[in-house]
Amino acid sequence: MPTLPVDAAQVAYRVVPSTSGADRRLVLVHGTGSGGADYVWGGLLDHFAATHTLVLPELSGTVHTPDDGTPLTVETLAEQVAAVIEATGPGPVDIMGFSLGGTIVAALAGLRPHLVARVVSIAGWARSDHAALQQTFGLWRSFADDPERFGLFATTAAFSSTFLGALPDGALAGINGSMQPDEGTLRHIDLDLRLDIRDLLPRIAAPALVIGNAHDATIPVGLTRELAAAIGGSEYLELDSGHISFAEQPEAFLKAVDAFLS
Repeated sequence: MPTLPVDAAQVAYRVVPSTSGADRRLVLVHGTGSGGADYVWGGLLDHFAATHTLVLPELSGTVHTPDDGTPLTVETLAEQVAAVIEATGPGPVDIMGFSLGGTIVAALAGLRPHLVARVVSIAGWARSDHAALQQTFGLWRSFADDPERFGLFATTAAFSSTFLGALPDGALAGINGSMQPDEGTLRHIDLDLRLDIRDLLPRIAAPALVIGNAHDATIPVGLTRELAAAIGGSEYLELDSGHISFAEQPEAFLKAVDAFLS
């Protein structure tokens, strides 16, 4: 996996060639968790590679990108994405981010508008001074010394009760163990608790699609609606889903994103 220096980090990234030979790039930005890009986007790569060459940055806090361990900022992570875009070819490119990644891509579109053709923000938010968000992430963070409860809470917050109740026997245990309270994940949670990008949103010039989730127990859907409202001319779609809409409502999710990116 290639890397490039960005300030104090050695940022890793991966390029997945388009199966149709398309040169147009789609940069996929992961959310909270040290597992990084494949952990979030692995199940969607074949679909989007049909229309784009895919670029998957691994941001500080993941197992793939070592850095100096200092507290993270949205601007720092946005600059890491920008560096990967510039290293993989000329802009502008399409960018899509999930959760914390949905906030990062919105910030990047405001900070580096010349690099962004279209932006898709999924379950993103612009400010963390919201009581429900503070309580959710604060409680999750409090399980740092108990990996089992940390994983249980992550799953409960990430999916709707309808989705979890329909899982086959044994599947839930595997999901519960997939999120661990390692240093990188805890650094991401620390950023989740204190970010604020509201001043960047009026600068976004690229067409934007913001996707919110009606049953999101991680990011209050009202915050995602606020994000959309602050981006001039953006499209907003709300899915009947928990936090991870591309797992719970894949057909509706892919139909909306494909239409927007095309």
